[in-house]
Amino acid sequence: MGINLVRYLLARGHEVRSWDIAPFDYPERDRIDELHGDIRDDSLHDRAFDGIDVVVHCAAALPLCTREEIFSTDVDGTRMVLDTALRKGVERFIHTSSTAVYGVPDHHPLVEGDRLIGVGPYGEAKVQAEAVCEDYRARGLCVPVLRPKSFVGPERLGAFELLFDFAYTGHGFPVLGHGNNRYQLLDVEDLCQAVDLCVTGDRETVNDVFNVGAERFGTLRESFQAVLDRAGHGKRVVPLPAGPAIAVLRVLEKLGLSPLYQWIYETAARDSFVSIDKIKERLGYRPLYSNAEALERNYDWYVANRGRISAAAGVSHRVPWKRGALSIARYVF
Repeated sequence: MGINLVRYLLARGHEVRSWDIAPFDYPERDRIDELHGDIRDDSLHDRAFDGIDVVVHCAAALPLCTREEIFSTDVDGTRMVLDTALRKGVERFIHTSSTAVYGVPDHHPLVEGDRLIGVGPYGEAKVQAEAVCEDYRARGLCVPVLRPKSFVGPERLGAFELLFDFAYTGHGFPVLGHGNNRYQLLDVEDLCQAVDLCVTGDRETVNDVFNVGAERFGTLRESFQAVLDRAGHGKRVVPLPAGPAIAVLRVLEKLGLSPLYQWIYETAARDSFVSIDKIKERLGYRPLYSNAEALERNYDWYVANRGRISAAAGVSHRVPWKRGALSIARYVF
């Protein structure tokens, strides 16, 4: 999200400071003020917040990190930066949460007032981080909270790199169940639009919680098939029996042999979509991309940059995730 947001904001005339634990090694480096470091390092806070009007908080330890790292970053780190934002007189603090706060849904569409039940350390931490945001909103800080669906677009790898690699190398791609479940994604540019609306909108109106997702989406099978069709090898989505496949993935996760965590495989065969009526009506959000268009855009970027994508796997969305036992799947499909 970071690099896409930087580019989006620069294109709209904003002055940008990037504070990231990873080096900012993009062509826009000389157009921004870069601060390299951890949000939990309080010695960097005054430097980070000096002269800042709006903070967009999207730093997080993702689900492949340890439970300790997730809670330390996503909850304690969020509290630390909120505290500094309040102390330094920041006008707005936009917090990037996740629809993972809804857990495994029992109804659709999900709305902002639904009960929050985080699944796994990441989901639990995101719920707690939102509670911290509510506390600082009550103390007078303007804290818009965005709950985006899983988003894709240029620079995105992570778990989606599996799909793109299978498509590029001429393989089919498996889905849990028949793949006929309605599954909503989000293009990263549309997420950036939501952030910008929170930056520029009326203070009282934006000081709330908003779902963010694609407006046009179909089934998971249709979305993944769009990528396979884009690759042009004539391959198809391959359904797997959901129950046995989930049981295997559960065991592989416990053994550390799969990058797919509980929330992914427990929801992949179910409907998963949120209402975006609130952000459309109150902030004027108008998403540009459908699920298929977002994935095709991400795949095109992947193909154009495949040669420079690091072979080193990791736990962020900037790099491919370690495949573990899933490495053999490409020989099956």
